[in-house]
Amino acid sequence: EVQLVESGGGLVQPGGSLRLSCAVSGFTIFYYTMEWVRQVPGKGLEWISTITDGGRTTYSDSVKHRFTISRDNAKNTLYLQMNSLKPEDTAVYYCSRVGMERGQGTQVTVSS
Repeated sequence: EVQLVESGGGLVQPGGSLRLSCAVSGFTIFYYTMEWVRQVPGKGLEWISTITDGGRTTYSDSVKHRFTISRDNAKNTLYLQMNSLKPEDTAVYYCSRVGMERGQGTQVTVSS
């Protein structure tokens, strides 16, 4: 059974940092392109970042130079390091195997 379980969300002040984790079971992330997306209530999904099976990373303009996607192949876990957080980063964050499964999401709230 494929499972993607996000964790690490929470409430943080503007300018703060969080690291999201996505623990994956049922397939090996090393062989797939993985991504992070986010959603604000009432709005559509917004793509944030992708890491390919070859390790190439890309970012949306809204998070470039602030967020870093990575993976730990031994732990079969995807990460999103988020720095310099802004109130507009508030959303539910999901990890996804591109074009396939998505996790249940973790809430990130950036507020003073």
